[in-house]
Amino acid sequence: MRKILHADCDCFYAAVEMRDRPALREVPLAVGGSAERRGVVATCNYPARAFGVRSAMPTAKALRLCPELVVLPPDFERYRAVSQQIQALFAELTPLIEPLSLDEAYLDVSEVERFRGSATWMASWLKEQTLARTGITLSVGVAPSKFLAKIASDWDKPDGLTVITPDAVEDFLRPLPVSKLHGVGPATAAKLEGLGIHTCDDLRQRSLATLLERFGKFGRHLYQLARGIDEREVKISRERKSVSVETTFDRDLPDLPACRQALMPLFDKLQQRLARHDHPPSDKRFVKVRFDDFSLTTMEGMGSAGDPQGFQHLLEQAWQRGARPVRLLGVGVRLVPEDAQRQLTLFDEA
Repeated sequence: MRKILHADCDCFYAAVEMRDRPALREVPLAVGGSAERRGVVATCNYPARAFGVRSAMPTAKALRLCPELVVLPPDFERYRAVSQQIQALFAELTPLIEPLSLDEAYLDVSEVERFRGSATWMASWLKEQTLARTGITLSVGVAPSKFLAKIASDWDKPDGLTVITPDAVEDFLRPLPVSKLHGVGPATAAKLEGLGIHTCDDLRQRSLATLLERFGKFGRHLYQLARGIDEREVKISRERKSVSVETTFDRDLPDLPACRQALMPLFDKLQQRLARHDHPPSDKRFVKVRFDDFSLTTMEGMGSAGDPQGFQHLLEQAWQRGARPVRLLGVGVRLVPEDAQRQLTLFDEA
């Protein structure tokens, strides 16, 4: 039986700001873009959340909900420095670490002998040391699988520690809302609830054949998670799947010609980013468009990352889906998986 920890810093960017500026600890605080530049909230502290402010919310809306909200621009260099301290602390416990972002990671502690092998004691040590060394609070979930550990870390935030032991998995899962399952977004949750499936116990009443019929391959995923089956391992290195750049404009781009003009600077930035990654092999390119009504569309197709006309063609197709002013444009490429690269190399050698 594996022992997996999911460690997640509480409102990380805001936590770093509150640590460095204690006067901000008790006031509603958000880190993100300014309302004047149509920015969004990257994260916010718990006093702000009490007003309904949430991550990814437009800053203008956040200020309407909470006029006293203090909005700070992000300082990613400072956040990365703190993240490196925390990641180094994780490495003191185990080399099996899968970072998910600057502020969260999975740790496999199945073979760790310290703390008499108790994953609960390890989690307590991580929380104590993170606070002592960095001033940041950490919520940790302990469970036999990744998806349960992630649910557990969010169970008692902030500053939480929730343990799901192997013999408690069954009782924990049965009443669990299906919206908590890994990979279940709002649309799938609504579809499940439309079928009268609200909890994992409800989900268990449906046969695998029925779930496959209703949800395709994802039906097997649902069938397994409802029974606590998650065989995903903690991956020490995470393979990059794409490289992209995007920008939100201060003023909406009114029409397609304006979008075409704005696309070329983005194309140039993409080429610079690809150069920093040593031009990894790619097989698809894509364009992302967010319209002024916040609807989002992405158009992708096969082709070279260095062909600006190819991106222009994708832009024209994407814009036609909404044919209205545009607030955000993005361009990027899908990278060839490492396994496929190795297969191509073997083929060439043969």
